[in-house]
Order: sequence, then structure tokens, then C-alpha cells
Amino acid sequence: MAQKRQSWNSRFGLILAMAGGAVGLGNFLRFPIQAIQNGGGAFIIPYLVSFILLGLPLTMIEWSTGKLGGLYGHHSPPMIMQKLDHHVYWRYIGAIGLFSSIIISSYYCFIESWIFSYMLHSLFGTFNGMTELQISEFFDRYLDLSISVSGIPFDTFISFVFCLGLNIFILSKGISGGIERVAKICMPLLFIFGIFLVIKSFTLKAGEDGAIFDGTLGLNFLWTPQFDSLTNPKVWLAAAGQVFFTLSLGMGAIQTYASYLKKEEDVALSSLTSAFTNEFTEVILGSSIIIPISIGYFGIDKVIELTQSGGFGLGFRTMPFLFEQWGTVLSTLAGVAFFGLLFFAGITSTLSIIQPTVAYLSKSYDWSQKKSSYITGTFVFFLALPCVLFFDKGVFDEYDYWGGTMSLFLFAMFEAIAFSWVMGIDKGWALINGYANIRIPKFFKYVLKYVTPTMLILIFISALIKPMNDDWSLISIHGWELDNSAIIAELMHKGMAPDDPNIAYIDGARLYLLFLIISIWLTIYITIRVRKKRIQTKRSESTI
Repeated sequence: MAQKRQSWNSRFGLILAMAGGAVGLGNFLRFPIQAIQNGGGAFIIPYLVSFILLGLPLTMIEWSTGKLGGLYGHHSPPMIMQKLDHHVYWRYIGAIGLFSSIIISSYYCFIESWIFSYMLHSLFGTFNGMTELQISEFFDRYLDLSISVSGIPFDTFISFVFCLGLNIFILSKGISGGIERVAKICMPLLFIFGIFLVIKSFTLKAGEDGAIFDGTLGLNFLWTPQFDSLTNPKVWLAAAGQVFFTLSLGMGAIQTYASYLKKEEDVALSSLTSAFTNEFTEVILGSSIIIPISIGYFGIDKVIELTQSGGFGLGFRTMPFLFEQWGTVLSTLAGVAFFGLLFFAGITSTLSIIQPTVAYLSKSYDWSQKKSSYITGTFVFFLALPCVLFFDKGVFDEYDYWGGTMSLFLFAMFEAIAFSWVMGIDKGWALINGYANIRIPKFFKYVLKYVTPTMLILIFISALIKPMNDDWSLISIHGWELDNSAIIAELMHKGMAPDDPNIAYIDGARLYLLFLIISIWLTIYITIRVRKKRIQTKRSESTI
């Protein structure tokens, strides 16, 4: 029996859900780290330019194509992509978005479980009196599943199962009854917790509570422009990648949410509102917590050094220690607020990431939202096991690189080309402005057709053949040495010792991911064959 089409109860709920899907750990952990590693003010101009020329156009593409698919009853990337062009291979390209959805959700739920545990430990005062080294060691012990940091056996694994179960339970309640309702609760709390921490960071004074510098030093570091970055391709790549990551582009999440829009609802105002809500959260709140507080205590040079371990190091190893400098009561409030806002951001993002897979199963097999949610949850659980069990073996990084970076980029590049060149920019522009309460400046029509696809292609080529140390002068017809981070170099394990024991785990993870995408393609192929047979059978019966 066909399922009743779901929809959003209100535009306010839709905007909160969309913003919640985009507002995630990238806003509060990844953005500050990217900004610090790329020179603070040197990062901001390329970031804002990339947001205008790459982020906004792709957001409008995904909103409009999602709504188009939804009008025909399609709520997942494979089916939505085929509405842009009737060739069946677009459905297989759309499967890349589905691949991203299920891979990211598997490790995102694991990170979410860390945050949930840290929120509880902050509430119960676990970090009270700990030194910086002790808190850092606590994080190492927490990720070792054989060690219990709370006295409960397998507490890390139990926390992961709880967070995954919570997300699946919410999804089983549907679009309006689950996702929209949770967004209306989580997003306001997220902003309240964020504003509390921003106020504290702004009022941080040198000599008080152990701080060495005022909180404004970190803000000056971020917001003092450095125009020499405009000629640095490394900073541009980092800025574009952050915009891409933070807006949840390329994984089908926005397309899926937009597919539940009603026909008369506009995508122009809604897409811009959700995008700018996300940017406010990232640029204003996200940059005003970790950066000024950490620089206030350690100074710019030490914080740059600390970021070499990534966002997890600064977020989980350092911030609890800094909060402890504020006294027992205030440190508890700050810890609960910081990890609470991360948890709420994680929940709303995970829901948006998993929903494309749920929608695909529901449509392909005519299953209910509840059944599709539980089956998806089972898939995610087993897919996440290697990441959970072998986190320190490089499996997590493989999941994040291929599922959370490369596949996102490929999908977005293909959908930009399909939207502007295959379907045609005139039809695409009409989709964006249909039923619109505002009109997008015509400038963006040309950005959509020429600038955005070109930028995506150039960035992909740059990532594919990136020369050592970003020195593009090395490129010649005689060849050049690839940087360790180049895609080709990643495939060849460049930078790793041949006898590194982690290579076996990394290759195993890659085979696991390859098996997943092949399985998705095979599922799509079988579904197409079954539907064709059903249509032929109905036609044969009608002629009898």
C-alpha cells in the first residue's frame, strides 16, 4: 500500500529543521580549527567569497531539485537526480549521495555519543580538579572500548548504541512528528547555550581565572583581514571545503528535506534563510567560543600548535580543562552548555543525514517511515562497527575522507553540472524562483551556470593531483611529486611506511566502502528491473 505523502507543518519548522541539518559539529569544531590553521583573518575573505560563489548556488540547486523530485513523489537522491534528466545513469550518480548519507551517519553517531558522554561527565563533575594532561588521557581511555571511564562496562559502546537508537526513534516518528518537532526544541536550546558561552568568552579578562590574554585577542586574530591570502590556493581550498562541509551539501540531505515542500512553497526565501542561519551560527557563535577562550589562556602560537591534532583534540582534550578554571559551578554550566550545544547540533544534523536513506527505502519498497527507519538503523549499526572497534587504526579517517569528503564533492559537482547544463539553466532558474516571495538577483543565474561548476571542477582536479607542499610551480610535463593529501597519493598510501600495521585496516575499510556503493548500485538496478516487469505485467493485463 502506498504511503501517504509527508510534509512540513510550518515554514518555521522547516527552516529550523533545515538549519539544524546544516548546523552541526562543523560549525563549532571544524570551522574554528580551519580558521586557526589557515591564519585567522587570512581565512575569512576566501571563506566568505566561497560562501557566495559556491555555497549559496549549491544550496539553491539542492532546494529546487529536491522540491522538483518531491512533486513527483521522490524523496531520495537517486530518484531526484533522474528528474533532472531521464537517463537512468543519473539514478546511479544520485546513489553517491545515498552512499554519503549512510557512511557519514555511521561515524557521526559515534562522535555524537562522545559528546553525550562528555555532557554527562561535565554535569556530574568528573573533570573537577583534573589537570590538562589528565583530561587528555581521559579522552584516550574513553576511546578504548576495553576501558570503562564511568564504571559501567562497555560504556563507550553503550553510549553509541543509545545515540543511534535515539536518532532512529525520532526518524520513525516522521517528518513533522519527529524531525520538525525535535528541531523546534533543539535549535532554540542550541542558541541559548551558544550565546551564554559567547558572552563568557567576550568578557574573558587577562589575569582573571588564570587567563593570560583578553578574549578579544582571539577575535582580533580571526577578524583582522590579511589580503595576501587571496593568492594562496591552499587557503582557498580550505575555505571552499569548509563552506561545502558546513552547509551539508552533496549528501542529499537538503534535497530530501526540500522534497517534502508543498507545491506553493518557495525555495528562494527558504534556501537563503536556512543558509544564512547556518552562517550566523558558524561565523558568529562558532568562531566566538573555542577561538577566544583557547587563545585567551594559551596565546595564538600555542593554540595553532594544539590544532595540529584536529578539532577533537581542542574540543575534547582542552576545553574541559579551560572551563575548570572558572570555578566548580561555572565550569559545570559551561561544560554542559558547550557539549549540550554540540549534542543538539549533532542530533539535528544526524537526522538530516540519515533521512535520505530512510526515504529511499520507503519509496523503493513501499515501506512505512517506521519500518524504513529501523532497517536503516540496523544498516548504520553494522556499518559503524569497524569505525567503533578500530577507531585508532585509521578506519575513522577512511570513512570521513571517502564518505564525508570525496563522495560529497563528487555528488555536488555532478548535480551542479546536471542542473545548469543538462537540465538547462533556464528551467533551473524558473524552479528556484517559482512561487518565490523574493527574487534572487540575476547575477546568480550566471554564477550557477558558469562559476560554480567551474570552481567545483577546478577544486576536484587540484585535489586529485595536488603537488607537494602546494607548490604548483612544480607541475610540468615531466611529472611532479604528489602531496600526501592528494587523492591519488591517498590511494597509494603515500606518506605511510610499507610495514605500517594500519594499512591492513585501512584497505579493509576501503573494501567495505566499495562493497557498500556496489550494493547500493545493485539495489537500484534490481529495483529498476522489478518496476519494469510490473509495468509490463500491468500493460499485458490491460490488453486482455
